[in-house]
Amino acid sequence: MATKLTLRLDEKVIRQAKETARSKGVSLSRIVEDYFRSLTTLKKGKAPESPVLSEISGILSARRTTRKLRSEYRKHLQGKYR
Repeated sequence: MATKLTLRLDEKVIRQAKETARSKGVSLSRIVEDYFRSLTTLKKGKAPESPVLSEISGILSARRTTRKLRSEYRKHLQGKYR
C-alpha cells in the first residue's frame, strides 16, 4: 500500500534529485523508496550494492578488481550505518 510522506529538503537538493531521477527514467519517489529500503536492509546486516557503485565500477582504476571494490564499499556502508 502506497502512503504519502512529506519531506523538508533544500530546494537545490530537490531540483538536483528530480533531474537525476528524470535522467535515469525513474520517479523521485522510487529513488527515495529504494534508498529507504537499502537502509532497512543494512540494519539486517546485509549491505546492498549501491546503484552508483554498479554504474561506475567499470571506469575505476584497474589496479583493484571490481569484486574487491564492491566488498570494500559494502564494508564501508555497514560501518557507516550501524
